[in-house]
Amino acid sequence: MPITIMGDKEFENVPSIKSKALRINLNENIYGTFSEIGAGQETVRNFFRAGGASGTIAKAMSAYDKDFSDAIYGVENDRRYVTEARLKKMLSHEIGLIEQRISREKHPNKLFFSYANTVATIDFAKKYKGHGWVGIKYQVSPEEDYNEISLHVRFHENDARHQQNTLGILGVNLIYGAYYKYDNPKKLLRYLYDHIDKDQIEIDTINFSGPRFKGVDNRLMSLQLVKNGMTDAVMFAPDGNNVLPAKILYKKNILAFRGSFRPVTKVNMDMYERSLELFLKESKVEKENTEVIFEITLSNLRAEGEIDERDFMDRAKLLCSLGQTVMISNFQEYYRVVEYFSRYSKQRMGLGMGVNNLVDVFDEKYYRHLSGGILEAFGKLFFKDLKVYLYPLKDPETGEITTSDNLKVHPRMKELYKFFKYNGRVEDIENYNPDILDIYSREVLQMISEGKEGWEDMLPEKTTRMIKEHNLFHYKENKKKAETEV
Repeated sequence: MPITIMGDKEFENVPSIKSKALRINLNENIYGTFSEIGAGQETVRNFFRAGGASGTIAKAMSAYDKDFSDAIYGVENDRRYVTEARLKKMLSHEIGLIEQRISREKHPNKLFFSYANTVATIDFAKKYKGHGWVGIKYQVSPEEDYNEISLHVRFHENDARHQQNTLGILGVNLIYGAYYKYDNPKKLLRYLYDHIDKDQIEIDTINFSGPRFKGVDNRLMSLQLVKNGMTDAVMFAPDGNNVLPAKILYKKNILAFRGSFRPVTKVNMDMYERSLELFLKESKVEKENTEVIFEITLSNLRAEGEIDERDFMDRAKLLCSLGQTVMISNFQEYYRVVEYFSRYSKQRMGLGMGVNNLVDVFDEKYYRHLSGGILEAFGKLFFKDLKVYLYPLKDPETGEITTSDNLKVHPRMKELYKFFKYNGRVEDIENYNPDILDIYSREVLQMISEGKEGWEDMLPEKTTRMIKEHNLFHYKENKKKAETEV
């Protein structure tokens, strides 16, 4: 029995990088290849140093020369090397070689793997921090098909050697987690940051596939990335799959909408359609180069202090089914959303929002953490070529319509608001549908949760059909409960 001393507290004993590498090395069945391009052979170095690597490493290589790399893995259509497509080719090619060269009859118990990364570290001028793709294709049983984990990282350190070292640690954590934590992907995700600070590297996309991950929904795993503070935002394409934010946003005109979308109402879609019409009329905005983003903040996903994952999936499915790109973010303030988009694009941007949202933008309490207060936030929000498209608000009691001309902000903010209004940064959506201004998503959700009739007319037809067919927002349980009570 281990000795304990009075006053000892329980803590999680995180194995060292050397211990992780050594455990892999000492397993006589785990055997595979390392292919690392762009940052040295930093991952395999840890396995060599741990000892006993001859029983684990079949081959370690770095195809730095582009011609050599193309000769081995083929030429990409876009002629780029730091891409997901390149990573997958590397993994598949190396697994194919090890299957050809190592006899299964001679080694029936071998668990083959291929680890690969293709990265670009910080440039000499230190303006471009760098990024990369990292992945592993592997078996946990000789008779099983291969599993695969791939992820995209963005470097935040300002020294290439530090980035290389961090990448090497991440690689060991990934290989170790793939073999010893595959039964709990959420924990595997957290363990990727063992011995790494979150300000060193950012993971903004991850995908699991293979027989051991059949029950894993990669959208939920992306949600964990934001929840765990590993990245500020993740994105899903209209097909519902994870997508790299840079791939969607790079050099695009961006029109964004923030909301709970719980569920998506006719008001949401009217705001989207009318805002898009106005945005496409702006100079330098072309339809084929425009990306529309529906953003849900993490705070909107919380229910009683915890994130309701089923609720998240319901909203994501609805938006994706309507052909929209969805972003889950950790941004509370709008200026942070614009800053994030500005990482990838210098083109025109627009925000579609309701009157209440714009009033909140001019509330000083959201900017007390900034040394420059609301002026600093507005400098970050509007220094880009950005415009707000404002959807009107109808007073349920008086029927009065509020627009940019008669909305009320705090008296101290009145002149600041006038400045942006008269400089054309706020434009009213005038051709809205007046018949739907009384629709509120929270009331629709309450009607669904209470099993009441009539909510169907407040939503787009496809949304209504999906809620009923796929039991979104517990529709069938709520309806049955209401019928029982009656």
